[in-house]
Amino acid sequence: MKTGSPAPAAGDLRWFKSSYSAGNGGDCVEVADTGTAMLVRDSKQPDAARLTVPTGQWTAFVRMAARG
Repeated sequence: MKTGSPAPAAGDLRWFKSSYSAGNGGDCVEVADTGTAMLVRDSKQPDAARLTVPTGQWTAFVRMAARG
């Protein structure tokens, strides 16, 4: 059985906003890559619930969104 690296601890996650975010406190989501999944959170409530999306499904979502 192969095992990957352990998921980063919550404090070690690097959260990113879209380059399209204006940075003026508007409605934004942030994402963090754990290596096996993408975490999604509300930038206004960073300690609230997070959505966890497996990496393959996140990649499919981003490709679909890019196509419009």
